[in-house]
Amino acid sequence: MLPYAPWLIWVIPFIFAFLHPIFEKISHKLRDFMAVLAVFLSAIFAASMIPDVLRGYAIINGVKMELPIDLKIENWIPIPKGAIEVGVLVDPLSVFMANIVGWISFLIMVYSIEYMHGDESITRYWMLMNFFVGSMQLLVIADNLLVMFFGWEGVGFASYALIGYYYKDEEKYWIGPYPPSHCGMKAFVVTRAGDIGLLAAIVIIYLYSGTLNFTALSSDVSWMASLAKNGLLAITLILLFLGPIGKSAQFPLHIWLPEAMAGPTTVSALIHAATMVKAGVYLIARIIPILYIGYSALGELVHHDLIIFFLVVAWIGGFTAFLAASMGMVADQIKKVLAYSTISQLGYMISILGVSGLLMEESHLFVESYMAGILHLYSHAFFKALLFLSAGCVGHAIGSYLLKDAGGLKKYLPKTYFVMLIGLLALSGVPPFNGFFSKDSILHSLYVSKEYPLMILLAITAILTVFYSFRLLGLTFFGELKVKHHSEHHEHLHDPGPYMMYPLYILSIMTIIGVVFMPFLHELFHPLFHGVLKLEVESIHLPEFIATTFLSPLILLTVVIIILGLYPSYLLYITYKIDYKSLTERFTLLRVLWKFLYERWFINTLYYKIFVNGFLFISRGIFKYIECNGSGSFLKSVYTDFSDAVRRIQTGYFRVNIIYVLIGFLILIIITLMLGGAI
Repeated sequence: MLPYAPWLIWVIPFIFAFLHPIFEKISHKLRDFMAVLAVFLSAIFAASMIPDVLRGYAIINGVKMELPIDLKIENWIPIPKGAIEVGVLVDPLSVFMANIVGWISFLIMVYSIEYMHGDESITRYWMLMNFFVGSMQLLVIADNLLVMFFGWEGVGFASYALIGYYYKDEEKYWIGPYPPSHCGMKAFVVTRAGDIGLLAAIVIIYLYSGTLNFTALSSDVSWMASLAKNGLLAITLILLFLGPIGKSAQFPLHIWLPEAMAGPTTVSALIHAATMVKAGVYLIARIIPILYIGYSALGELVHHDLIIFFLVVAWIGGFTAFLAASMGMVADQIKKVLAYSTISQLGYMISILGVSGLLMEESHLFVESYMAGILHLYSHAFFKALLFLSAGCVGHAIGSYLLKDAGGLKKYLPKTYFVMLIGLLALSGVPPFNGFFSKDSILHSLYVSKEYPLMILLAITAILTVFYSFRLLGLTFFGELKVKHHSEHHEHLHDPGPYMMYPLYILSIMTIIGVVFMPFLHELFHPLFHGVLKLEVESIHLPEFIATTFLSPLILLTVVIIILGLYPSYLLYITYKIDYKSLTERFTLLRVLWKFLYERWFINTLYYKIFVNGFLFISRGIFKYIECNGSGSFLKSVYTDFSDAVRRIQTGYFRVNIIYVLIGFLILIIITLMLGGAI
């Protein structure tokens, strides 16, 4: 690897993020160039670590070190029981994710040069994008749960700011009834709900293990035994899973993702392709090997708790995949269709990773299922980035992402049509595109492991996926050109320039030839299975991998899925032989079903009634009956005296606030030392 590569992949984007105001003063072109350069350097340093992983070791300061490698700076929170260190981890999973994040983000940044050209807040955009990439790289390269959590929260903050990027809330940026500032806050609040569970799990794990280091947690699994004996292992793991449920938009915390479309399309691509939403999948993939080692060492003591946890993971993922796919069938915006698709595909990944945990007793099935999730993460990163950036080309041309404003664009945007078609074919699992091979790996793993209920659910989901993919294609590129654009913007309907098209060409190529690298990914993860988990894993060669996929009996299932999804969509939205609008008018059941799906199973509505309207009702009641009139003179007096006291100590002076911070920090140190002595 290049010197200091594991540190520089996240440090460089952070440094550049805060230098952009200076670059802007010098030159706008320099500012744009440096923003892209920061992410490119991060990707280069990430790629430099691949040879070390393939060899199973790296040379650090002239010393040969076996994987995984923990590189630490210092003990930054010293306490009697141990220390929490700032460190990075070089292993197959971290290097794989760092490269996915780095290279996809780089292509999105290049695309942004043209897409965001002329934006009045472009410096803020570059700062947030670099901060986002740095946080995500820190998340995936961190060697312990706490440092990972800092990256996790950094990603959350940056995504909040980027989703609400158009904070002036101009109506053209609204997503349905929600302005961008509301959408950003919704994402922030909903994902924080999951993060509370994750943070609670981190604290519990530390209290029982004395460490948060991934390598240490796997080398000494006595903490799992202690949790299991106290009946807390399954609960702790499910609390930890709440973090991925929020970040990866799984049921019941999936509601934030469709509104995340309020930000620039490049932000949508960054969040939904390779970075933020993959964080939850990454965390599940990170803890599974630790749990595997724990199960191998402790057996029946932890077996029941692990089964409960992995069943929850598998079925939440499976149900989310179906739930989101059903919503995508009726979505009325291009980016919303793709957002529901993202939720659904993440459900595939999480579900199959959950299944891998159920197969720990059969090592070859465990490896197959685990790698199926990894392969689909890899495939999805390319074809979903391709789809979102293609959608950006459509929006760039017609000034809208509403499907009612699209139609008949194939003639005017032929290049965009071609690249979006490639992405939709991959999403639909059509051979020979990368999505076919990774989806087939998931269905095959479910089949050989006899998880038939999940297999049927995900197969039905795949049918819905094909349907909404070609519905999106038909409503965007086929049919009549809308009169509005024909009369006002006819001369402006064209494909974008090279900065936007070249990244799409690269993503298209990777989507087409993605299968070539899948055996390589198996080889990349060989040190994890063979070196860490002590499993005998055979190398997989490309001809063997392709032949096995096409000769599998499940190829017939794939054909059936494609036909059942494509045929009705073809008739309704591409040839228009059946008027889809008249169907809902003629059949009451279809109209009711359409309404049910369009309203997102009324889950979003229910949440607003309970959590938004409910809290507003309570706050108004407090204001009316306590602050204004008071339900009793004594209660009002107490409230008024307390508020006056608080108001007096909040002077607003910086020096006073610093004193409060120092006092709080001193109290925290005293409590920490007291707890450390007690432990």
